[in-house]
Amino acid sequence: MRPSVLFPLFAPVTRLAGVGPRIGELIARAAGGKMVDLLWHLPSDIVDRRHSPTVGDAKPGEMATLTVKVHTHEPSPTRKRPYRVVCGDETGFITLVFFSARNDYLKNQFPIGEIRIVSGKVDEFHGGKTMAHPDYVGTLAQKAELAAVEPVYRLTEGLTPRVMRKAVGAAVNMAPDLAEWADPHLVQRREWPTWHVALTAAHAPQSPADLLPATQARMRLAYDEVLAGQIALRLVRSQQRRARGRALKVAGPLRKKALASLPFRLTGAQTRSLAEIDKDMASDARMLRLLQGDVGSGKTVVAFLAMLNAVESGAQAALMAPTEILARQHHATIAPLAAAVGVKVALLTGRDTGAGRAEVLRQLAGGAIDILVGTHALISEGVDYRDLAFAVIDEQHRFGVHQRLSLSAKGERADILVMTATPIPRTLLLAHYGDLESSRLDEKPANRKPIGTRVLPLERLDDVYPAIRRAINEGARVYWVCPLVEESAETDLAAATERHADLAKRCPNRVGLVHGRLPGKQRDATMKRFAAGEISILVATTVIEVGVDVPEATVMIVEHAERFGLAQLHQLRGRVGRGERASTCLLLYQGPLGETAKARLSILRESEDGFRIAEEDLRLRGGGDALGARQSGMPEFRVADLASLPELLPLASDDAKLLLEKDPELKSPRGEAVRTLLYLFERDEGVRLLRSG
Repeated sequence: MRPSVLFPLFAPVTRLAGVGPRIGELIARAAGGKMVDLLWHLPSDIVDRRHSPTVGDAKPGEMATLTVKVHTHEPSPTRKRPYRVVCGDETGFITLVFFSARNDYLKNQFPIGEIRIVSGKVDEFHGGKTMAHPDYVGTLAQKAELAAVEPVYRLTEGLTPRVMRKAVGAAVNMAPDLAEWADPHLVQRREWPTWHVALTAAHAPQSPADLLPATQARMRLAYDEVLAGQIALRLVRSQQRRARGRALKVAGPLRKKALASLPFRLTGAQTRSLAEIDKDMASDARMLRLLQGDVGSGKTVVAFLAMLNAVESGAQAALMAPTEILARQHHATIAPLAAAVGVKVALLTGRDTGAGRAEVLRQLAGGAIDILVGTHALISEGVDYRDLAFAVIDEQHRFGVHQRLSLSAKGERADILVMTATPIPRTLLLAHYGDLESSRLDEKPANRKPIGTRVLPLERLDDVYPAIRRAINEGARVYWVCPLVEESAETDLAAATERHADLAKRCPNRVGLVHGRLPGKQRDATMKRFAAGEISILVATTVIEVGVDVPEATVMIVEHAERFGLAQLHQLRGRVGRGERASTCLLLYQGPLGETAKARLSILRESEDGFRIAEEDLRLRGGGDALGARQSGMPEFRVADLASLPELLPLASDDAKLLLEKDPELKSPRGEAVRTLLYLFERDEGVRLLRSG
């Protein structure tokens, strides 16, 4: 159970005075719905009210706290014009400006002849000084209560800075002193404050420098979060190692027959990864391995050859993909390879119904199907395997933990291979997967030709059209990916529909359209027409990012490339260059480009190495954006900044390893403190595994 000392922190924010359901929902949207979420919602800026000039010395553009006398009111004749209050001191006048404010409220706030303290940003309008909506108004008697420096928190629409500041302050005041969980020698060497002191300091910055990740307070909190993650990962992996698996036959006659039937030789990386997987499968310890394969590196073939180990052992294998397009692509790749060695493969998706589905399920339960490929339908109720020994989960980050476990639970002590086509930077791999075994496919098949990548401004779109017409007249097939606008799926759809209509006029009967809102059958039909060459240009949203394999496609155009992440652009580029012909990727951008966008497009032009691109993506994003983690399907850190991880991870990893070697059950005084840490950062699974043995 969660320690009782933490109970108040896990209460809903609606327990706070003045926070009802409506405000509670807004706070939850901005930071989270529990008190503990507010602890990790660190300030993003400060308001410094220490500058208190006279009105005459107040400069436009600066924050100022002024002591002024109210002179006149200029009410707004209409709601469209602002209400003005003219104030001043012996050095000059300033006009306070209010939009959509109630007249009676402002008259009560600013009685004529009274002294008021106002704080806000000074501006200039028609030669006079103004202050729009002062963020603090008080009487002379209240001046002592005015905070000289106030933290600024990220908000959401409808939530005021004052309400958020008050809520976070209440949560921080509620935080208890907790026993030390970090290595005392490390704390002493780094001169770190205690957790409680660090938390209080992080929420009370006195200067912009106090907002940086490298401050003692923020570094200490970041370390605590990383340490909690490392300990939880090690506890989970320790439990997995204790769980008995089953030793399977590896590299038998079926493997040899399959290799002989392949029209190509495996790359060195494929051979090496397969050997690592074989070693795991031959052991009676349960396998959990991550296979990272760059775009077009041959993950499916490696997975199939590993599946044959299960079949050779008289058992079954399954491959689960996140989308129907990807599942069908895997099935199309595996089916001819399986037929060549006499292994029966079937496909099962949510769209399969009726007698066909019933027959697949009957054969699966009876053992007539050796390998089942499909979507989340593989884990549906009523899908029973005779003996599932090996489960492969592709694009694993698109599935929840429970879905991954559900597939494994369909068998008895099944080995698991998880795959991703998005290479994960080593830093994030260690941070989110701990010491999980990992294999890398970092070579491309020998027949793959390099992809020429060009970057052009959208102003040159008229030069692109004739080049596209020439290419398709020579037999090329073209992907045209429309801009990603995360805030609005409607905007994405409109952009794709508009581009499709434009291209259809220029190239009649040769253009198709696919997007996420099309019915599955219609989308598949269009994809089949494109693969068969019945249409030459496929306009798409990012639905084609993974799982589309058309060797004849040799041109990829990405419109508004500056809106896409580096890893995503690399994934899209990987849809071409899969055949014998030279391929081109054209990245169209809308200028002017920022420095990060320039660097991103430059890296793509220079390199096709997905592992290098992943590292560069993390470097470019730094700590300001954890999208690199999101694209790898990993949870984002609440406090730890990605830029600080290279420094903190080795410390936390070593500390976690030594602690669990000395105290595997976390029963020592420090171990008990670490249990509290795990609950504090909601890494409860580690404690649950300890309890379950």
